[in-house]
Amino acid sequence: MTDLHETNIIAPTIAATPFVIRAENGSDIAARESLLDVCFGASRHARTCQRLRDGRLPAEGLAFSVDFEGKLVGTIRLWHVDAGGRAALMLGPLAVDPALRALGIGAALMQHAITEATARGHGAILLLGDAPYYARFGFTPDRMDTLALPGPFERERLLGLELKPDALDRARGIILPSGKRVRRAEVEFQPFARAA
Repeated sequence: MTDLHETNIIAPTIAATPFVIRAENGSDIAARESLLDVCFGASRHARTCQRLRDGRLPAEGLAFSVDFEGKLVGTIRLWHVDAGGRAALMLGPLAVDPALRALGIGAALMQHAITEATARGHGAILLLGDAPYYARFGFTPDRMDTLALPGPFERERLLGLELKPDALDRARGIILPSGKRVRRAEVEFQPFARAA
């Protein structure tokens, strides 16, 4: 017979608690915008990469949300761009609730987005981010020296990942938005009230 006083009982940790990655839906808008404000601040709307997203829809099937204990705690979206004459996707923003970053939600979102983009036949993903973080997913500054963003950016933060061999061959010039435009009926929640 086992003496229960001698048994080592291990309590489940928060890291063992599951989170769910799912397709983004319309009811996520307010929670997503709030999360992005927490992670990046209100000035996020003025960033160069935001110019590639303004007035555009994310690439079909490539916008994801993460639920944890009934709350939206993560988001990632990919957008169609013309990368100097080559079709590509631009990733961003990737955001995770700061209190839950130790759960690996960001890495799981990245892997999920890359897998889905590959499955949908896309050739490359670009992003503006920290090279040490994104290198583990295969992103490098290789082939980025002939590309630029339409505004100020830090050259060393422009990274790419080819999902198909040579997808960025001969890519030269300014990265421009190329995705579907938002129609009036699809206009998203505006996080800031506009003055009359």
